Amino acid sequence: MAIAAVGNNLITYLINEMHFSLSKSANTVTNFVGTVFFMALLGGYLADSYLGSFWTMLIFGFVELSGFVLLSVQAHLPQLKPPPCNMLSDGEHCVEAKGLKAWIFFIALYLVALGSGCVKPNMIAHGADQFNRDNPKQSKKLSGYFNAAYFAFSVGELIALTILVWVQTHSGMDVGFGVSAAAMAMALISLVSGTLYYRNKPPQGSIFIPIAQVFVAAILKRKQVICPSNRQMLHGSQNNVPNNVSLSSDLGSDLLYTEKFRFLDRACIRSQDGEHTTEISAWRLCTVAQVQQVKILISVIPIFACTIVFNTILAQLQTFSVQQGSAMDTRLTRSFHIPPASLQSIPYMMLILIVPLYGTFFVPFARKFTGHDSGIAPLQRIGFGLFFATFSMVAAAIIEKKRRDAAVNLNKTLSIFWITPQFLIFGLSEMFTAVGLIEFFYKQSVKGMQAFLTAMTYFSYSFGFYLSSLLVSLVNKITSTSSNGGWLHENDLNKDRLDLFYWMLAVLSFLNFLNYIFWSRWFSKGSTSSIRTSQRETHAAEDYNHNALNTGKNVGAVIGHDIIP
Repeated sequence: MAIAAVGNNLITYLINEMHFSLSKSANTVTNFVGTVFFMALLGGYLADSYLGSFWTMLIFGFVELSGFVLLSVQAHLPQLKPPPCNMLSDGEHCVEAKGLKAWIFFIALYLVALGSGCVKPNMIAHGADQFNRDNPKQSKKLSGYFNAAYFAFSVGELIALTILVWVQTHSGMDVGFGVSAAAMAMALISLVSGTLYYRNKPPQGSIFIPIAQVFVAAILKRKQVICPSNRQMLHGSQNNVPNNVSLSSDLGSDLLYTEKFRFLDRACIRSQDGEHTTEISAWRLCTVAQVQQVKILISVIPIFACTIVFNTILAQLQTFSVQQGSAMDTRLTRSFHIPPASLQSIPYMMLILIVPLYGTFFVPFARKFTGHDSGIAPLQRIGFGLFFATFSMVAAAIIEKKRRDAAVNLNKTLSIFWITPQFLIFGLSEMFTAVGLIEFFYKQSVKGMQAFLTAMTYFSYSFGFYLSSLLVSLVNKITSTSSNGGWLHENDLNKDRLDLFYWMLAVLSFLNFLNYIFWSRWFSKGSTSSIRTSQRETHAAEDYNHNALNTGKNVGAVIGHDIIP
């Protein structure tokens, strides 16, 4: 709620109070939101490696709170803002905030970004850590938890986009920022109040060192040849583990050997001198578990990349669509006007109704047919969301063309409710994509990397918002050579061609959906292959262990330890 109240109405503050141009304001917002999600990787890394999720949330929660307080002070004191000026009527004469005034604003803004970014992934991961995934009953509840968490986020967004945006509009942005600070303080109190009840996952040390070791070892052994039928060459291979020894590694869960990225398997090949291994360094000999961990990270990158365009569309709903609403008739009654930023509450109103119905009725119904704990697999859920996102931009382009023609040719102002379809369609899209993505990344993670892989969900948002800024700049540069100027060159939407920009995003979104179909099939095929490979290796391991015991030459290998007589 606190961060949504800042991010979703920030463009209005930048234009009206800081006197930034429309394109600069839009890029400032997308860069800010992009940084929030970029910092999610830092939060995930610190939590998994050194601090744990709880302490990461607590420390950076206070960083975020300090940013809200400083924003409130900056918005309240006239000497920290440029002189008041109406950007719509006197835009050319308005003084843009520069120097110390701009520095204080950006320091406050990016304190919020740093704090919020590090808190976000750990909220999801810390909550999911309270469930035991080895327990089938709790494993089923985990999917419900992701839906419940998204429901809570939707409620926070709805409050921010209705009550807090109204407060910002009628009482000033300083009061609005102050309410965000108060909300953040309450959140920290709530977090601390549950301290005695949490199941805290201890940090595992640097998660990047085992990854780096795999690449270094694979490069050093790049000339080694793997015999696919002789997996005993692999350090920590399933074929070398006695039946009574678990394959669970120090890193966590049972990992299946896969055929993907076989060049990495060189990292766990034993170089032998007679019957003894000649390697003792972890930088030359890694375990199968380490290699599989790296394979997982590489495998999810294409899925991650396919959600970037989706989040670029989200960026438009927080920037240009807000300005689109500002150019329309915002009256609900004679005396009550809808703040344009509150339009973003429309999908969350819908989600508050749909998400519980989805979890209560659809998931149990679908589970009977698919046998999947989540009703439908996370990858399928993401695919549905990416498909619907295209139609959000199609609706936005059609309505913007209609609005512009009415304003320019007929001197009419359309009602703000005309742009609700693009928000409704995207809300449905987000319910599928966002929750599916969070569940997918968390379930792919091994112990010690849950927060980091969950952070990759938010990192996708970061790339999406940065891509939005890049597209705006490129479109302005490329289209500025035309006789009508750039599509997004002016501060007046009646002179710009926002509808063409929306059509471009619709085409990109559809192409991205086709790209996703390819990569999701590639990922699923590899997963199926790994399961079948694991089943074959299980039978081979039983035969191998039986023969080894009969000859008195049993070879034991526990992942993380090298026990070779």
